[in-house]
Amino acid sequence: MFDAIVVGSGMSGGWAAKELTERGLKTLVLERGRHVEHGADYTDSLSPWELENFGMVPEEEAAEHYAVQSQCYAFSTATKHFWVKDTDHPYTTAEGRPFMWIRGYHLGGRSIMWARQSYRMSQIDFESNAKDGHGSDWPIRYDDMAPWYDHVEKFAGISGSRDGLEQLPDGQFLPPMAFTDAEKDFKAKLEKAYPTRKLIIGRCAHLTEAQPQHEELGRISCQYRSLCERGCSYGSYFSSLSATLPAAKNTGNLTIVTDAIVDSIVYDPKTGKASGVRVIDANTKERRTYEAKVVFLCASAIGTAQIMLNSQSEAFPNGIANRSDAVGRYLIDHLSGMGAGGTYQGFEAHYHRGRRPNGFYIPRYRNVTEEAEFSRGYGFQGGVLRDNWRRGVGQPGVGAELKQKLRSPGPWRIGLSGFGEMLPRPDNRVTLHKTRKDKWGIPLVHIDCSLGDNDRKMIEQVGQDAKEMLEMAGCTDIQVRKHYGGAGLGIHEMGTAHMGKEPTKSVLNKYNQAHDVPNLFVTDGACMASGGCQNPSLTYMAMSARGAHHAAAFLKEGKI
Repeated sequence: MFDAIVVGSGMSGGWAAKELTERGLKTLVLERGRHVEHGADYTDSLSPWELENFGMVPEEEAAEHYAVQSQCYAFSTATKHFWVKDTDHPYTTAEGRPFMWIRGYHLGGRSIMWARQSYRMSQIDFESNAKDGHGSDWPIRYDDMAPWYDHVEKFAGISGSRDGLEQLPDGQFLPPMAFTDAEKDFKAKLEKAYPTRKLIIGRCAHLTEAQPQHEELGRISCQYRSLCERGCSYGSYFSSLSATLPAAKNTGNLTIVTDAIVDSIVYDPKTGKASGVRVIDANTKERRTYEAKVVFLCASAIGTAQIMLNSQSEAFPNGIANRSDAVGRYLIDHLSGMGAGGTYQGFEAHYHRGRRPNGFYIPRYRNVTEEAEFSRGYGFQGGVLRDNWRRGVGQPGVGAELKQKLRSPGPWRIGLSGFGEMLPRPDNRVTLHKTRKDKWGIPLVHIDCSLGDNDRKMIEQVGQDAKEMLEMAGCTDIQVRKHYGGAGLGIHEMGTAHMGKEPTKSVLNKYNQAHDVPNLFVTDGACMASGGCQNPSLTYMAMSARGAHHAAAFLKEGKI
């Protein structure tokens, strides 16, 4: 019998484990994937020429086993062991509505491979549902989250600049990374031509100056190698493997079990609470049950919905804590894959030093300082870097002539990638397949998610804005990227067990606690009532720390 069980070991699960164990709770972390050892199981020590096929996975293998996962920018021969085989972990989608579910099943989850952009949601974001009527009103506001953003930023280590923007609150930052000379030029041109738009350095989870609390865990300052998706042996960027799980282990209150696929939550009708979780061993298929006083679901938005929907009982025939029929509904991702790129003119005598694992950010301006014909807004991530010798891959040429050509740097390239807010809609949902099951006997996930009219209008405007800004800066060879027509590649799935004020319309209360099951907490992306347009991982961290704090307090006070 444990005090707490945490399902999932990634961004949210690691934080829940840290906070619960530091408050004295004997905590079990269940990870459905294999064990990964920090450092020893990474490939960040390999040089480009040491990678199989120069990092390129053969087309036949990618098509057969990694049809979805291979669409992620970070997929390569150096990282494919961190992504699931789609053939081993199938799911279904509605016809004509593609959803790319990007997954990594192993200890640490996607916190090993994430893009590390770390932004706070603002008061504007927490008020949006109430103001425009889309989705459920958040039961919390920015002031509820601010101290928890402070808390996780200090521990994780977030580098960035203080910019004083209402739509993107400042935080507890380590020193910012530097712009390239061409980026400084683009920033000056952009802010002169569009006074309501700002360009800032990205806020990223990298230790630009490691602090004592980081060094105590063996983490050191970033080495600017930009090999982050392979895992960082230095612990320079934040992951649950380098930070939260080691901190939890140091308390002596942590137990981790890997290869443990959670089938469902056990509900006790006599107490009205969850009594534990049912688990299937990934290798032997042996079934067992773990008991605890509190259960945290941190299995990812879709994974958590699958577990809840599969947790059926007489009290909850449609899934645990699902009186509202909102479990699985309101699935959202950030609109991504649109934007533009081109050649940035000038600066032939300049070059940038190092491989900065970060870019710049243009925070949301639509429906903040500039009006739009749609609700919500978007931001742009990007950078201006000079081509190096890698541009020769795939180019025609052989021998000394090609080698000599690649000894000189290429032109400066600029890219703007838009990330837009997808409106929460109840018909975008996750359900369980009625007949198909995986090899462990669990019903497959079925995803029915489409773009709405508002989403399509936003996508169109993103492309127009990107093209216009590059033209303003004098760029040439401008290419506007066409959106792929689906969702999922933002890798920011959210909303399937959202927070809300009304128990009949939402799943969780303001403490991330299930309305219907007081000792069940959900703190991963499933809890989100809306997503803003910012990368959400920092909010997941803060939600998990805050939820664990309240759960421990409620348990001590005898409230759950």
